[in-house]
Amino acid sequence: MSDLPVYTKSQLALRNGQDKPEVWIAYKGVIYDVSRSRLWRNGKHYEHWAGQDLTAELGDAPHDEWVFQNLDAVGRLG
Repeated sequence: MSDLPVYTKSQLALRNGQDKPEVWIAYKGVIYDVSRSRLWRNGKHYEHWAGQDLTAELGDAPHDEWVFQNLDAVGRLG
């Protein structure tokens, strides 16, 4: 993971499914591309929005962090 590029919160915020075609989310300092997921269509997944760090919000989710195993890591949050 240390070889991944570092992105700022501002750069992550642009990958919200509206401003740029990429749909990215961050979790525990790692940025994941969820663009191909049907669950993140238009940058929204239930009450969660793409382009932000969702680490604090996972506690409210009906799933655990295992869901990140199937996602492509594209960067680190700096």
